[in-house]
Amino acid sequence: MLAAGLVGFGLLGFDRAAISETPAEITGIRQVKPCFVPGQDCQAIVVGVIDRVEREVFLQAYSFTSAPIAQALVRAKARGVQVTAVLAKSQRHEHFSMAMALREAGIPVWIDEKPAIAHNKVIVADRQITITGSFNFTKSAQTRNAENLVVIDDARVARAYTDNIERRIALSVSFE
Repeated sequence: MLAAGLVGFGLLGFDRAAISETPAEITGIRQVKPCFVPGQDCQAIVVGVIDRVEREVFLQAYSFTSAPIAQALVRAKARGVQVTAVLAKSQRHEHFSMAMALREAGIPVWIDEKPAIAHNKVIVADRQITITGSFNFTKSAQTRNAENLVVIDDARVARAYTDNIERRIALSVSFE
């Protein structure tokens, strides 16, 4: 009975119209690389992906205090890459937020203020590579927490995340 309710989302109260907008299951994903901290350098993986971006990178973050990741985004912008950031509203006033550093580098920063919490942790690089997981883009995520990150090399997955990011930007306000 529980399974039937969950399958139909009736017990969870989800809006079926919103659910129908989600992409169909994606099978045959090209490559998936997980990373776990403590023990691995997930931040270096993120920086490495950003340093290889050629055309476009989107960052969607709940908490964004990682100077190395911000520096990689600024380097990408300097190479002519289109960089866009969508941050949770808490990043407006977070003491160590990298929002101002991005904005000062000429990177558009959007504040996703509609939901109670914009708890996303996503990077999409060149509409091909998607990075997601529990890993916040923070120093603590790498040095103090138990976190996970997954790098997915598949244009279909990247498209689904890019579509969602673009929907969130349409509901966001520019960071000033």
